[in-house]
Amino acid sequence: MLARSRNPGLRSLLADYRPLPGVADELMTAAGEVRPHWLPVLNEIARYRAAVVSQRFAVADRQIKNSGVYYRVYDTPDGRDRPWPLAHVPLVIPDAEWRGIEAGIAQRAQLLETVLSDLYGPATLVRDGALPAAVIAGNPDFQRAVAGGTPLGGEHLVIYAADLGRGPDGSWWVLKDRAQAPSGMGYALENRLAISAALPALYRDMQVERLAGFFQAMRSTLATKAGREGSRIGLLTPGPANETYFEHAYLARYLGLLLVEGADLTVQDGSVYVRTIEGLKRIDALVRRLDADFADPLELNAGSRLGVPGLVQAVRKGSVALANSLGAGLVEAPAMLAFMPALARRLTGSDLILPNVATWWCGEAGAREEALGDFEQLAVLPAFTREVAGLTRGGASVVADQDAAGQAHLREVVKAHPLEVVAQEVVRLSTMPVWNGKRLEPHPFTLRVYAVATSEGWKVMRGGFCRVGDSNDPRALSMQHGGRSADVWVTSERPVDHVSLLPVPGKVAIKRSLGHLPSRAADNLFWLGRYLERAEATLRVVRAVGEIAAEADEEVAAATQRLTDLLIAWGAAAKSEKPEVSGGRRGGKVAVEPVATAEDILRDVLDGDESGGMPALIGAAARTASAIRERLSRDATQAIANLDAMVVGDRNLPSADRADRYLHTLAALSGLAHENMNQLSGWRFLRIGHHIERAIQTCRLIRRLGDESASADMLDALLRVTDSRITYRARYLMGTLRLPVVDLVLLDDGNPRSVAYQVIHAAEHLAALPRTYRDGEVDALTRTIRLMRAEIETTQAADVDDRMILGFENRLLALSSDLSARYFNQDEAMAETAEGLG
Repeated sequence: MLARSRNPGLRSLLADYRPLPGVADELMTAAGEVRPHWLPVLNEIARYRAAVVSQRFAVADRQIKNSGVYYRVYDTPDGRDRPWPLAHVPLVIPDAEWRGIEAGIAQRAQLLETVLSDLYGPATLVRDGALPAAVIAGNPDFQRAVAGGTPLGGEHLVIYAADLGRGPDGSWWVLKDRAQAPSGMGYALENRLAISAALPALYRDMQVERLAGFFQAMRSTLATKAGREGSRIGLLTPGPANETYFEHAYLARYLGLLLVEGADLTVQDGSVYVRTIEGLKRIDALVRRLDADFADPLELNAGSRLGVPGLVQAVRKGSVALANSLGAGLVEAPAMLAFMPALARRLTGSDLILPNVATWWCGEAGAREEALGDFEQLAVLPAFTREVAGLTRGGASVVADQDAAGQAHLREVVKAHPLEVVAQEVVRLSTMPVWNGKRLEPHPFTLRVYAVATSEGWKVMRGGFCRVGDSNDPRALSMQHGGRSADVWVTSERPVDHVSLLPVPGKVAIKRSLGHLPSRAADNLFWLGRYLERAEATLRVVRAVGEIAAEADEEVAAATQRLTDLLIAWGAAAKSEKPEVSGGRRGGKVAVEPVATAEDILRDVLDGDESGGMPALIGAAARTASAIRERLSRDATQAIANLDAMVVGDRNLPSADRADRYLHTLAALSGLAHENMNQLSGWRFLRIGHHIERAIQTCRLIRRLGDESASADMLDALLRVTDSRITYRARYLMGTLRLPVVDLVLLDDGNPRSVAYQVIHAAEHLAALPRTYRDGEVDALTRTIRLMRAEIETTQAADVDDRMILGFENRLLALSSDLSARYFNQDEAMAETAEGLG
């Protein structure tokens, strides 16, 4: 077919395309003919030169970048994020073939639901010998704490996924079941948005099935399980350190769920509540993206810091629905694959539509002997999620890849730990075309397909998550180790209905809020503001020292000394010790002053490991921003990442120049927060953190540089650090005097650097926040800020002394503590009743 094609561009495109020997290829048949459903894609690519094709695909890359899609890689020293790796050519599957996949996924999902209901209920499968007791009792994902109960709504599986591979004979096989907390749905959606933007006409003309119908069904199912009117549904994430955290945040936004971590939730009287700045709000259902073992440290893994104490109690009471239930991960174990064919015949009366890869659980003597008899053709892997001594960590050990000693070792592992291992057929995956920048080449892939339980049966996503290997090894597929992801196009034979979760134009419900703000998010925004402002204050001192340190005047040197002492007092630089050296009379040891220069101290601030130094402060800001990434703009996130990179990359520059660069980036961040961030409660917490920290640092600067003994050069340094020199010189023709300087940087509410300005604006933001008390009394937080504002507005510069400034500083610290008690620690706050109170 290729040789007879009249399209010279197509012949050129596929001239070097060579499917791998011994495997099926999605694009070509064994006879070298292009499969018909791939022709529209190939013809589209063949229309353009290679450079133009890459430009078209660059549109998809920009879509991914602009959406901020990333993936966390665990095996790097810093657990860095990397941009989402997109394989630009979609996997194309015709409708007729997809219907068979769809039927097989629905059958398998229902079969696993039946198995779970039995194993956590009457356990007839174990009693009758259909499943060995050791496969269940020995499985670490069997959660005894929930055995004997029925999940709210009656279903263990709400969301199911299966990893599929096509074997050399062209048949689809199930490689692994995903029932714990299936991931990848959000990435599949982003892949679709990116590729449809790059190839809009082709996407439309090929009548590609939409994904939104699946998510619509998922949202409807969750709402039904939540039960009550006005119910609140959350997505429970392990947090920003998780590899797929972007997807958690993305799906929460797309489905209209509240993104929560374990620390956001609390259980009271058997019900689950989320801590918000308005108090405790009841959660009725949770989409669980946290492994069950970590979900409740009281009854499951006591070492977990990710879960919700008391969650199992709430599940038993039936006050919260989980998708999926605790313990659903039981059926993910490779050992279960050995029994699935027989279970299907027993429970459904028919064979599996999608058979799984042939598996032998070595805990059964007959299966073990059969596996050892054909050992060289198999792979050995752990039967459950825990590691087995002697096996490759995190993967299968292919027997044929080992030398004689390695094969003998694997045999010994099987004999020594038969209950803990399975033997599996080695499946060589089929390949699909991948664009390498110049031409197409075949790469192995797996396909993850999703299903959601609905009142009308299982709804299967008409598409999926395709992982493509970077190498030609059909057994090496992992997003953690260089894999890519492709969109999945299921083509229809009829026009496709336009289904979208986006509202219909003209019928949009107007919203001017983002819903309840979790206390954790507010806490992180508050501390992000404080960390960034603390870094700015430190950098301004560094820059001031760099600007004046070279002057030889004695009083200027004294000002420099006070500034460097301040950096040490702030914990930004290490305190120099006085070393003992040999010398002096009679060969003894005498103490000598250290020879640390101002530049040495500044280098320590910028590069050292002190808790108040730049690496620590910017690192803390970056970690805090990562925890609320979904609430920050891409520009803000990138600016913080750039700042974090600068701290390491600028070490050869002079300290003053580095301080300038960092301050410019911080100024840009402040502008982004002021101009681009919705000015709702989250923004107010960011600003309050900024104002409180700036006021505290300014008080400390005044006490250090503006006391009654301060020289003119010290006062000038104070103006320099607080960026108030221009204002002072415009107002006063005289030299630098203490009273007008103190008035300007402490009491002048028109100076955006003054303490008075910070207090007044912090008070305004606090007044706009919701109250969690309902008795009408003035609480400690309001009282503190009102008293402080009144005092600072009625104080005159002549009355200011060191004790008064220290009092302001202590009240600011108390204000921060009161704020935390009010909004960030909600355990004692009033919880809404089951009927809901707001």
